[in-house]
Amino acid sequence: MKLRLLSKNDVQRALPMRECIEVMKTAFAQLSAGEANVPLRTQLPVPQHEGVTLFMPAYLAGSGDLGAKIVSVFPRNLGRGLPTIHAVVVVVDGETGVPVALMDGTYLTALRTGAASGAATDLLARPDAEVVAIFGAGTQGRTQLEAVCAVRPIARALVYDANPDQAARYAAELSGRGAPIPADVRVAASPAEAVRQADVICTATTSTTPVFAGRDVRPGTHINAIGAYTPQMQEVDAETIRRAKVVIDSRQASLAEAGDLLIPLQQGIITEAHIHAELGEIVLGRRPGRERADEITYFKSVGVAVQDVAAARRVLNRAAELGLGVEIEL
Repeated sequence: MKLRLLSKNDVQRALPMRECIEVMKTAFAQLSAGEANVPLRTQLPVPQHEGVTLFMPAYLAGSGDLGAKIVSVFPRNLGRGLPTIHAVVVVVDGETGVPVALMDGTYLTALRTGAASGAATDLLARPDAEVVAIFGAGTQGRTQLEAVCAVRPIARALVYDANPDQAARYAAELSGRGAPIPADVRVAASPAEAVRQADVICTATTSTTPVFAGRDVRPGTHINAIGAYTPQMQEVDAETIRRAKVVIDSRQASLAEAGDLLIPLQQGIITEAHIHAELGEIVLGRRPGRERADEITYFKSVGVAVQDVAAARRVLNRAAELGLGVEIEL
């Protein structure tokens, strides 16, 4: 059995952000159409290190994509000089069940998570959105900005992080990245400063309490929330959720894991009927996206294995064309 090994650099070369955004739309459409078998991910907590390892398989019947991701989220890694998230993805042949590739899933996770927000921004944000606020200056925050800039004419980005030094490094790095990221990437002095200017807000943190005040969110703002992946975590306050048109990646996963939604549900501030749609339903045209310029739209992504498997399959296909990676015989 031959297995292709693909590094982070291989993944970056094989799948640009703009293409990955379209892959995410297709994956979410299959999910909402009932064409994907996606068991709820298995969470294996490692409490002595405040970490968790997740096991995420998926099969997309429409495209035949099959595989699984193993991803660890260990927030203490920041103090060790390591990324919070590490992952690998296995691609399996959908016809034979033979494993055909093993690739870096750490960058792929950031890429597909950013691309999901890019897809949501494309479908839900105002066409004239030009200012984005990023909460969380880590790896995920970088691909969030890249994805939003891929689908909207962003002229200015503001970043806020609990660690000011990390926010400063983010601004210095991203301001020099080049198009489509604007040269004007600056550190916000406070959450309020960022939110009051933003047309698009992205939250990419591991916070257990809201990272900004809902009263500061302007009408017409679009929010991508990609943290709060457990019932106890909350990046966006209940008042913002109450005001917003709520769109999710997966109803099953969001109602099991998303603290942003579960906390206001438990408090009786919203009901499940407040959830407008899955993103795939909007891709399919079954539900409308933004309907008014003054709507606050909110996309909650807890992350679904269809994203990883669809992206990994596209990476593998392109890698074979470009001769990327190393083939080994097992």
